[in-house]
Amino acid sequence: MRALPILAAGVAALAGGLLVNSMRADEISARARQIQMSAIVIDTHDDTPQRFLFDNFDLGRRDTEGSIDIPRMRQGNLGGIFFSIWVPVEVQGPAATKRALDLIDTVREQVAQHPNDLTLATTAEGVRAAHAQHKIAALMGVEGGHMIDDDLRVLRDFYALGVRYMTLTHTADTDWAGSSGSTKNTGLTDFGKQVVLEMNRLGMIADISHVSDKTFYDAVAVSRAPMIASHSSCRAICDAPRNMTDDMIRALAAKGGVIQINYHIGFLSQEYKDARKAIDAEYAPRDKANTDKYADDEAQQIIAGQKLSDEFVRAGKLPKVSYEKIVDHIDHAVKIAGADHVGLGSDFDGAVMPIGMEDASMLPKITESLLRRGYTESDIRKILGENTLRVMAEVERVSREMRNAKN
Repeated sequence: MRALPILAAGVAALAGGLLVNSMRADEISARARQIQMSAIVIDTHDDTPQRFLFDNFDLGRRDTEGSIDIPRMRQGNLGGIFFSIWVPVEVQGPAATKRALDLIDTVREQVAQHPNDLTLATTAEGVRAAHAQHKIAALMGVEGGHMIDDDLRVLRDFYALGVRYMTLTHTADTDWAGSSGSTKNTGLTDFGKQVVLEMNRLGMIADISHVSDKTFYDAVAVSRAPMIASHSSCRAICDAPRNMTDDMIRALAAKGGVIQINYHIGFLSQEYKDARKAIDAEYAPRDKANTDKYADDEAQQIIAGQKLSDEFVRAGKLPKVSYEKIVDHIDHAVKIAGADHVGLGSDFDGAVMPIGMEDASMLPKITESLLRRGYTESDIRKILGENTLRVMAEVERVSREMRNAKN
């Protein structure tokens, strides 16, 4: 049943391509900018809260490091941002929950400090209202189910504080779900299925980035609402366990969900991934030295990781990766599932960015590249944010339905 929408998308892309071919380069750039600056652009995964917590980073000033601040978000017209509430899997139990609460508090404080630029959003309508007020919608997603400490009450507390998605795992298995970072490929336990259903009831999106393949299919089977892969790319292009197979992308789309493409170069480029593995004996000790140096500052660990990768690229020991690779993954996912099921999930401030997409000010390049490849304005707007808003609205509808059924 997917063939007709994908065929229609192909016909539309052909027509769009003919139109673009008749335009000059400056006309394409101008049209791309008009689309970008009027669209609701949503990024479903940014790790900037680590900078808030560890570096007392002020989102209001343009910074020379990192990828996210208000001036650069304004420049790229990033209108909705899911701040990642990330706690490393080495931190477990009540300590992980406490760290998550601290991170949530930092996001809410940033919103309070910058009321002219930011507003806390928890619904699709809230994001649209922020756009109408020319404000940036600040949202939150918990990255790693270990932070609920096997307790549905903690999940409900996170929701009450404004969290609107949770990845079921991070880089290690939880007691109730398998991770892509594990070789066991375990799935959801009975409690894990309860977690997904409680997320459905609350109106919190189940995020399947970082999960094992079996956990993915278990979640597809149990969830009553669409799901997202908030920061995953395509395994057909780069064979990383964190990426999704074509069959997984189809299954996610059939559920009404969206894959939001991750910009991390190790998930975009097979060439980079292979080269990085080949020099691991030289690279890994340098990477560990940075981790040890910034043991109490996870934000600086991430910044140091970007600088280390850049150093090896400049030395010719790792290949350059262009931002066009992001669009290659978008293009592949659209061919597999249709333009209604693809979005953006950068991993800004949490991963190594490709050349030309170092920060949020550069987001218009994605729109221009899509336009050059023949995408229609309607499909570009979907990919930039409308698809994510549709999922949010549908998750909210399912939540109302489930709550009303219990009354």
